[in-house]
Amino acid sequence: MLRISVVLSMTPRQCRELALELADGSNVSQAIQGSGVLNDLSASEADALSVGVWGRKAQLTQVLRDRDRVELYRPLHVDPKVARRERFRKQGAKSAGLFSRRRANAKAGY
Repeated sequence: MLRISVVLSMTPRQCRELALELADGSNVSQAIQGSGVLNDLSASEADALSVGVWGRKAQLTQVLRDRDRVELYRPLHVDPKVARRERFRKQGAKSAGLFSRRRANAKAGY
């Protein structure tokens, strides 16, 4: 028997984790169906989710190992790179970044 946990977070700061036992040789799809996490979601919400195992993208046919963690990812509303650029633009180059604090009489970048 495999001990698997299935994790879903449909809203920020709210996580739902379910533990279940499956037969050896089970795949990601069987773990998701066995957990029942998709029962509360509409078809469009379920189709928008991505799947991963321990933070790495996975196929639904991937065979699971004991104590694997199947994660369902919701789509991003904001690209993380764009969000970082906006934060940097708001804070300004002087107060953010790697070289924001300089020693007195030091060269730029040191």
